[in-house]
Amino acid sequence: MSQGTWPNGSYADVADLAGRREALRQAAAMPGADPRALLDATFAELDAAIDAATKLAEAEGSESAPVALPASFGPERALLRAVFQSAPSPLLVLEADGTIRRANTKAAELIGAPPGYATGKPLTAFIDLPSRAAVQSQLAAAIRTGTARQADFKLLRPGGPADATLEVSVLTPPDGARLLVVAISEPRAAGAEADLSGGAAEAGPGGGAVARPATGGDAIGAMTRRMDMITAVTRLLLDNSTFSEAVTLQRCARLLAGDIASWVIVDVERAGVLRRQFVIGPRDELAEEAARTVRAVDPPPGSVPAQVQLAGRSVVMAYVDDAGVLGAGPDGTPLLALLGATSLLSVPISDGGTGYGVLTLARQAAEGRFEIAELGFAEELGEHLGVAIRVDRMFRHRSAVAEALQSSLLPARLPDVPGLDLSAAYVPAGEGMEVSGDFYDVFAIAGGWAITVGDVCGKGQEAAAMTAATRHAIRAIAHWNADPVDVLAKVNEVILAGDYEDRFVTAKLAYLRRDGTGVRVDLASSGHPGPAVVRPDGRVEVLSGGGLPLGLFPDAEPERETLELGPDDLLFFYSDGVTEARDADMGFFEDHLADELAGVAGRSAAETTRMIQGLVTSFSSDQLRDDMTIVVAKVTAPPDDA
Repeated sequence: MSQGTWPNGSYADVADLAGRREALRQAAAMPGADPRALLDATFAELDAAIDAATKLAEAEGSESAPVALPASFGPERALLRAVFQSAPSPLLVLEADGTIRRANTKAAELIGAPPGYATGKPLTAFIDLPSRAAVQSQLAAAIRTGTARQADFKLLRPGGPADATLEVSVLTPPDGARLLVVAISEPRAAGAEADLSGGAAEAGPGGGAVARPATGGDAIGAMTRRMDMITAVTRLLLDNSTFSEAVTLQRCARLLAGDIASWVIVDVERAGVLRRQFVIGPRDELAEEAARTVRAVDPPPGSVPAQVQLAGRSVVMAYVDDAGVLGAGPDGTPLLALLGATSLLSVPISDGGTGYGVLTLARQAAEGRFEIAELGFAEELGEHLGVAIRVDRMFRHRSAVAEALQSSLLPARLPDVPGLDLSAAYVPAGEGMEVSGDFYDVFAIAGGWAITVGDVCGKGQEAAAMTAATRHAIRAIAHWNADPVDVLAKVNEVILAGDYEDRFVTAKLAYLRRDGTGVRVDLASSGHPGPAVVRPDGRVEVLSGGGLPLGLFPDAEPERETLELGPDDLLFFYSDGVTEARDADMGFFEDHLADELAGVAGRSAAETTRMIQGLVTSFSSDQLRDDMTIVVAKVTAPPDDA
């Protein structure tokens, strides 16, 4: 078939499109151009192109003898595509379900994404949440009725939502399956016209709007803000003196909310299950109610946070087309809709080797969308949090181990001793991350009871081993040895036989036996301070800490003292954490000990312990230089069978 005998002159019609397309393009660039008129003209040209393409397809499918198409037919089909791509108004071709099949250049500029990015996504992904349902209904009505439809809506632009009008026409190809041709324009209204072409709009001459392209300064400003945020988060994490994982995450989430994103969601893995930890967003009543609802729902399987945790890979959703990506609330409402979010960024919280959870940032339409450039920033935040969590958990583990080991070195509770009122306290210096060398014990001996207090040089596991050996050796040897001095001498042999390097132990061992209405005390001392004797009338005698420490010399001989205690007399044992406590003027509490003990004369053992502990803590402004151990034994009325 020759060009002149082609059906209805369709070839000539197609050939004329190029000239008319160029004329429309020139008209669109002229000052005062009417977008509505140009849009109508574009539709007319598109209808003509569709009609020509349909006739050509019918000619190709005819049962008549094969027709030789002109050699220029391929270029003419390319011309039809060029007409669509170069149309001066944003145009989209949709499948019947609303999925974008093709987007022209103007449409891509309008949504701020390449045509290839838009292809395959539902049109509603680029529409603000409140407008999606109405637009979807209009699309469905156009497919159902075959008639054109129109709807006003808010389009998600890179800089935030903008008012726009959607006009839908129905296209029926030869195969009978309906497609939709959608044109997007500003709503027809009186007054200044809004700009939907690309950059931000600013007032031009006569009050009109002109495009303001993005500048390099905007990008530099965004990079600066991200660096400032990284610095702020780093400082926050370094200042985490509490070593609390929950406090760390909450403070970081509050820092990010409102600056980087409308909403910050933190999910943490607990026992292999991802649990929702924090949801922080705008500070108003409705937002707080939404936060409570979202916080109560753990990430379900298949949700974006669950996928990120499972795969260990980040997810960026510049336009969220599925409102169910975070799961749904108890009433079935998508959580994303409750947050009013249209863009999502979710990254692993990981130290590079172990995943601890997921950090999710969500933006509402007015904040624009997340860009790829922000992915690296968010991933760096996730790594910072991962390292902080690892450190927090490491310190908590060490603290728990130290606490458990320390507890094993001290009696779980003091025994009930007839005729004695007993009390004890142990206060570690610092954060208690290492095991102290302090120990005390109260146990029965032949004909009475023994009280021992000691302090091993240093801290940590080696000190703990030496502490345990000393305490248990004293208890075991005292079980059959009636002389406390001989007991400490034999303990010295035990320690010297052990491999404890240069460590040593100071210790006191007192045997208390009832003697009429009073108590006789046989006291052995190996370099440990005290104790102090407090009489009910306020007289105080602080005994010297004689003798050499255990574990240094084979011939170290403990010193011996003998005391007689009457009713209401009190024996106050302590470690050097009490005497070496310092105040702001570098004075020692040792200089005040006798006076403070005189002030508590007549008090019970528990009251004495509590008051002296409080005085030492206050004196040192809660900055103890060494662990503090106190053991108090007060003589009470003898038992009836004494």
